Amino acid sequence: MARRAIDSEGEMTNYAAARHNMIESQIRTNKVTDPALLDALAALPREQFVPVERRSVAYIDDDIRISGDRYMMEPMVLARLLQAAEPTRTDVALDAGCGTGYATAVLARLTATAIGLESDSGLARAASETLARLSIDNAIVVEGRLGDGYAKHGPYDVILVNGAVSEFPQALLDQLAEGGRLVGVRRPGAGPGAAMLMLKRHGAVAGRTLFEAATPYLAGFAPVPRFVF
Repeated sequence: MARRAIDSEGEMTNYAAARHNMIESQIRTNKVTDPALLDALAALPREQFVPVERRSVAYIDDDIRISGDRYMMEPMVLARLLQAAEPTRTDVALDAGCGTGYATAVLARLTATAIGLESDSGLARAASETLARLSIDNAIVVEGRLGDGYAKHGPYDVILVNGAVSEFPQALLDQLAEGGRLVGVRRPGAGPGAAMLMLKRHGAVAGRTLFEAATPYLAGFAPVPRFVF
């Protein structure tokens, strides 16, 4: 029993050190300066949102496979997207493609309410269980088609598209509140995609490119191959 306690203590210490290194080496060095966002990243145990067999790489500067063809977004890309979205404590946020719920948890610390939308029932269940275990009570996970969004709790001040898409689904853009911000990675073809901020003003949505990102596609959102004769 004593050996197990010592091992557990060591494991927690290593995760804390890895979390600190992630923030200092991956996040701050890539122009992320928002104090509330940095605090959220520092407070949340990212390893709890990673499958047990991959927890040793929970803080790596890369996307992490969480199930089949689904990935947890690279920390730097997620942090830069969320900083660009400028979430506030009165906002309602949607995390479309929440996976195991990590980004939903981050948004929950930055907004009034965070909704995680997930199409995979296993991932949705894992996300709900982890959020409950961490006592994050201003976030919920719902199941549904990612491209349809979740109009029931909209409109949203912030929408995160949690994975690359060939085009942002119109339903998600339609669920932005006036002044709302959608962030995600658009990859219409081969090569890196563009991390983008889409802003709704006077009923119209316009976007701008933030930086390049090679984020993996969300399942079902890769471009359809075109055949040339």
